[in-house]
Formats: sequence, structure tokens, C-alpha cells
Amino acid sequence: MKITDKLFIDGTWQDSRSGKWLDVVSPATAESIGRAPNAGALDVDCAARAARRSFESGVWAGLSVEKRADILERAYAWLEPRLYEIATLVTSQMGLAITPARVTTLSALATARYYLRVAREQRTTEVRETSYGPAAIIREPVGVVASISPWNGPFYTAMSKLTPALVSGCSVIYKSAAETPLDAFYIAHAFAEAGVPDGVFNYVSGDRDTGRAIVAHPEVDMVSFTGSTTAGQQIAKECASRFKRTQLELGGKSAAIVLDDAGLETTIPALSVGNFFLTGQICAAFSRVLVPRSRYAEVVDALVAEAESYVVGDPFDPATTMGPLASKRQQGRVLEYIESGKSEGARVVTGGLIPAGLEKGAFVSPTVFADVTNSMRIAREEIFGPVASVLAYDTVDQAIAIANDSDYGLHGGVFTEDPERAAYVARRVKAGTFSINSYTYNTEAPFGGVKGSGIGRDTGPEALLSYYELKTVNITENMRGHFA
Repeated sequence: MKITDKLFIDGTWQDSRSGKWLDVVSPATAESIGRAPNAGALDVDCAARAARRSFESGVWAGLSVEKRADILERAYAWLEPRLYEIATLVTSQMGLAITPARVTTLSALATARYYLRVAREQRTTEVRETSYGPAAIIREPVGVVASISPWNGPFYTAMSKLTPALVSGCSVIYKSAAETPLDAFYIAHAFAEAGVPDGVFNYVSGDRDTGRAIVAHPEVDMVSFTGSTTAGQQIAKECASRFKRTQLELGGKSAAIVLDDAGLETTIPALSVGNFFLTGQICAAFSRVLVPRSRYAEVVDALVAEAESYVVGDPFDPATTMGPLASKRQQGRVLEYIESGKSEGARVVTGGLIPAGLEKGAFVSPTVFADVTNSMRIAREEIFGPVASVLAYDTVDQAIAIANDSDYGLHGGVFTEDPERAAYVARRVKAGTFSINSYTYNTEAPFGGVKGSGIGRDTGPEALLSYYELKTVNITENMRGHFA
């Protein structure tokens, strides 16, 4: 049992004022593995006011970017020898197989350090020539940021959200998902050990009500949220009433378009990762696979063989390549979608079941549907599980039309040996991110979506720019040296 009984607010470990708890349950065994406070409105108010005080005082925002980056680097140096412990917690909480859990935990630290490097290189002030005279353009931290992460990549998402916000000079209230609150306590310890000033980072573990209280708090200037489109819509409505800035990375139903000349040696591994990594619990999953009729059976057979090669089981067994879904609730959701697909006429070619002997946990076998049309629920709604839907098309333009016939626009892909056709498809699919002959999550380029997949970008240099406000100072020639 991993019991963490306090919240981190204003630089100190405090008892929750709510008196309520989150029970952390292993999705592999359905057994309780820990608990954390379920913060209430009073806890949120204390955290928000602490963040506001720290921001207005300038104790953090007033430091140079270089100084802030140095302090954060000390925190990451404290985390580094503890990454395997953190990876173990990630696996325990949400079921990611231990080997990829270790890889993604290492990647989280590398991504955080990338943001520190970018922040050091970005200019926060420039003097621009205009027809009205010189103008100094200053980037100032936006203020108090509410950062809210999902359960499908808790430590990685935390590090990739918190680093740009903090190094930009903002003060932060952080909330993880209720299912995965434990690893973030390591982050709070790291910031405290590194000397991040009191109130600059506040961690309040909690459920959806905690998140609502954070988003609605008047001291919050910006909300950075990764999660479902439904939750994102609610956040956007709340923030619009107060003109709060939002960065929303939401759901997806991304289409991978396989052209008639695609090489399966490249295509199938990418489709495998795009559908089955992290048990399919990826917002950017290639969950719609569009295939020309002339190659339909071939691609389906190859994808089925790939799905059946996964070893589903205990996520702590190094031989396991697919662990459980993150919770029994999520398992029920995925199984309901599988039944929906069957009832609408799609054909389960493989999977669609709870694997024998794994009934206690939240397991679902890798699933491939054939004979799917784009009007079916399994082709229109985000399942967030290891379910691939294969759709047939006749022409490339029809494939593009099917890809764009979606409420989402997060990711997309095309597989072809022809660069000209690849560029043609990439330019016409409506998505914030697109991959050619790969499934790529590129943290050094902007990642985000259009339509129901969100607002803003939360990777690449653009992620840091999200946490700045622009101020224009119209100056005279003799003032240039004061804004260099």
C-alpha cells in the first residue's frame, strides 16, 4: 500500500480539509494499492490563493528564465535516480506494462529538459520596427495556471505540462486524475527539494469535483487540460465566462489512410503502435484504418496477426506486452463499444473478449473489426481501448472525405511509397498533427487538434509560448537599450 495522506500547498504538506480519500485500485488485480487525499473546495481555495500570492510577489516570476530553469533542473536531478520507482507506481496505478512504463518515464524527464533548453533559447523581449516607431514586444507569464492531467500517462503528462508553465514564470495548481494520484507526490517532493519558492507549485489530488473547483476559482488565469472532449467543453464554457485562457488537448478518432502502394513492413508496425500501445488508451490512436478494397483482406489479415502477437497479462511480467485497461469502468466502456460494433453489423476478426484467466482485472484482448462503415459508433466515437476499426474505400479522395467526416481532428496518417501522394493527403486531412509512414508523437513540434480535439498546442516551442501574455510597449529611440 502506498499511502500519501497530505496535500502539497504553499510549500508545506497539509492535511486535506475535506476529510475524504481517493482509493487507488490496481487495474490488474482489482485490489487496493494505495490512497491519497480527495481535496475539497477549501483545499483548492488555499492552493489558488497561495499560487496568487507567489505570483504577485515576483518571487518566481521575477527571476530570470535562466534562474528558473536552473532550479527546475535541480528538481529533475532529484527525480532521476527515482524513475524506476515512479515507473513501478505508474504500472501499479494504470496497468501500463513495466517495460514501456520505464521507457516513458525516462522520456518524461528528457522532454522536461528539452523545455528547459528551449526556454533558455527563446527571447522574452524583442524590439520591432513599425511605421509608428520602435515597439518593444514583451512576453510576460500569464499568471496562475491550473494544470489537469489524465490517467493514461500520468507522470509523462505531468512533466510535459508543468515544465513549460513553471519555466515561463507562472505559478501552478496541479491535479492528476483520481485513478493515478500517487506518482505526482514525487514531483512535489522534487520541487520542494530544489528550492522552488512556496506557493509556486501546489499539488491537490482529487476527483472531478476537485477539478471543477480549480477551473472555476477566480484566482486561476489559465487552464491547461488533457482529457475527454466532453470535459473540455465544460471547461471551455466555464473559462469563457471569465475570459480565462485555455489549452485543451482532447479526444480523437484519427484515421490512418493506407494507399494501394503501401509497404506492410512499414504500415503494420505503425498501425500496431497506433492502436494497441498503452492498451489503446491514446487520444491520438489510429483507431480508424482506411484501406483500399483491392488490399482490404491483406491488411486485415496482417493487422489481425499483429494483434494476436500481443502477450496480455500481468503488467509486471517482462514478457507482457499489453496490460489491462486503467479501470474496471474503462473495461466496461470498451466492452460496450465492442457489443455496439457487433450489433451495427461490423465483424470481430480477432479479440473482443476478456482473456481467459484474467477476469479479475480490467483486461480486454486486442480487437480488430472488419466491415466497418463510418456511420457506426465504433468509427465515430472515441473508444479509448485496444480496438481497431478497418474501413474500405475506393478512391483516395473518398478516403480523405471519410477521414474528415469526424467530429475530431487530432491526428492522422498516410502510408504510401509515393511522396507526392503522401503530401496530397497530408495537406487535405483536417488534423492538427499528421504522420507519414509512421505513428509519431513528436514532442519537439506542436501537437494538438482541431474541431472537437481541442484548442492550442502543448508540445514543441509553441508549448512555452502558451504560458506568456504579450505586452507591447511603444518606445522612443533612446529607450532601446532598456528593452534589449
